Amino acid sequence: MTQTAYRFAAEVGAEGKLELKVPVPAGTSVEVVVLAAQNDEAADLVNAAETSLEFWDNPQDDADWNDA
Repeated sequence: MTQTAYRFAAEVGAEGKLELKVPVPAGTSVEVVVLAAQNDEAADLVNAAETSLEFWDNPQDDADWNDA
């Protein structure tokens, strides 16, 4: 079975209700995964650490440290 993924950004309304218009035919079986944003004070630091790992991928620096 082929699956197509769609991504939507939406706000939960009153009583936890979420409404989306999706580009799939009526009656199609779908799976819904909800990822709620976290209010984490360190999230920006974690994100920066995860996105800046290329700094450590440096062959010249690796050679220097391997010979140390």
